[in-house]
Amino acid sequence: MLKIVRLVLMLCYFLCAALLCIPICLLRPFNPDNTRVCGRIFSWGGLKAMGVKLVVEGKEHLESMQAGVIVANHQSNYDLFVHGGVIPSRAVSLGKQSLKYLPLFGQVYWLSGNIMINRSNTKQSKNTLDEVTEAITLHDKTIWVFAEGTRNPNPGLLPFKKGAFHMALKAQAPLYPICASSFAQQIDLNKWNAGTILIRILPPIPTQGLSDSDMNTLVEQTHSIMQSTIDELDQRAVAQSQDIAQ
Repeated sequence: MLKIVRLVLMLCYFLCAALLCIPICLLRPFNPDNTRVCGRIFSWGGLKAMGVKLVVEGKEHLESMQAGVIVANHQSNYDLFVHGGVIPSRAVSLGKQSLKYLPLFGQVYWLSGNIMINRSNTKQSKNTLDEVTEAITLHDKTIWVFAEGTRNPNPGLLPFKKGAFHMALKAQAPLYPICASSFAQQIDLNKWNAGTILIRILPPIPTQGLSDSDMNTLVEQTHSIMQSTIDELDQRAVAQSQDIAQ
């Protein structure tokens, strides 16, 4: 019963947050900082509706972050609430073109300056890589990418797609791993204290001087670092959730 109430509250808050964000975005359309502002708005009430506690580690890396490529793990639609609270300034993401047609949220996403792509169009994908490189090197933007390429509700990481790494190498920009504990399996919306979610912003991984020949090593290194971090966060998140329940 509590889960149903929470889902209704989350939906209502989602709609209210989108309605609040639209005029913000209209006042400064395509401003890259819209993503951070709107992310904070969605996260603030969304987490309260979920009944979870969010703990963020490594904030110093977030505050000192320069233009580059963020790689994060993608678990569910709740990521909007979870990751929304750690989006850095001047950060945009890559999203499907179809997203901008979703009522309310789609307009917020588009007006926030996120980069819309058509994944079925190979030529446009190449143009997108050039657009991303220019966004990083000329416009001081950071690109947020879910490196697995799809939602993964199970613990651990799927193999990474190489798109984010192509972007970082072409721009010679650092990679910023951001790891969230496996909340899709651990939180229980039927409990008053639904659980604890841990996020850690890891130190940047430099790509300066690297080339495409270093691609596989870079992908493996990043995947390994993130996997071990998520394993550690999962153990701690379970322990903290049990302490809260007691």
